[in-house]
Amino acid sequence: MHNKSSLCKLFGIEYPIIQGGMIWCSGWELASAVSNAGGLGLIGSGSMYPNVLREHIQKCKQATDKPFGVNVPLLYPDIEQHLDIIVEEGVKIVFTSAGNPAKYTGWLKERGITVVHVVANTKFAKKCEDAGVDAIVAEGFEAGGHNGREETTTMCLVPMIVDCVDVPVIAAGGIGCGRTMAAAICLGASGVQVGSRFAASLESSAHQHFKEQIIAAVEGSTALTLKEITPVRLLKNPFYQAVMDAYDRGADVEELKLLLGRGRAKRGMFEGDLEEGELEIGQISARLDRIETVAEIVEKMVAEYEGIAKNHSFFNY
Repeated sequence: MHNKSSLCKLFGIEYPIIQGGMIWCSGWELASAVSNAGGLGLIGSGSMYPNVLREHIQKCKQATDKPFGVNVPLLYPDIEQHLDIIVEEGVKIVFTSAGNPAKYTGWLKERGITVVHVVANTKFAKKCEDAGVDAIVAEGFEAGGHNGREETTTMCLVPMIVDCVDVPVIAAGGIGCGRTMAAAICLGASGVQVGSRFAASLESSAHQHFKEQIIAAVEGSTALTLKEITPVRLLKNPFYQAVMDAYDRGADVEELKLLLGRGRAKRGMFEGDLEEGELEIGQISARLDRIETVAEIVEKMVAEYEGIAKNHSFFNY
């Protein structure tokens, strides 16, 4: 088991809190704010054209002198351009997801970049280690956005992955406060990745209407669906209901793809169309009741975590 300080040392950060690289939510403002607060901010490149990614990296470098990274979904069509820009702009940390870690990990490592890959099962965790990644994100069923087909919860997934690999493991899915962070550390994680809590922050690039929907969510407001294409956790809204109606009709994969179409996530999360848009968020949205600044979120998480840790040497950084 790796301790928390190993992750802080790996990334050059103060707290083992990583901000999820979420599409349409994770621009330079969010990433730089998280890094400035002592965590690791990530620019979510999956919703960016190459020239937009370059602009966000350059603005992030101006807004923080702390380490930050870029999240790169490996299914992105212009991925080579994205990776070239990351290298050209001197970004030293890349989180990859949604694809085979063997494809680009070596290429990135040869260029002095720290590589982390996101997985939802032990099979891919082992493939990550074989590929030479520096750390692994173990993302449980509770998480928002794209998710694992196995529907393994964070509580079950994290210790399974910790036990089968030797690299540091970052827990993700359902984490957004000091208590859940402490639980993840108890499970053997070296740190946590936080998505939904930061999506509903002041600095998130998500639309205000979407942020308000996140904090209005209650238990049962989200569901995992579209497993035939790519499993995704969504807030229930008219678009989600249209997906359910399609299932009731016995829709095949092609009809589901047609319904999903292009730009659904942008319409929902970035443009604020709560009717026709795709609203990706995690189960922890039911616990969120206000939009806060990143500094407030990190400060509260750390204070709550340290309050738990005070009497338990196991938790010390």
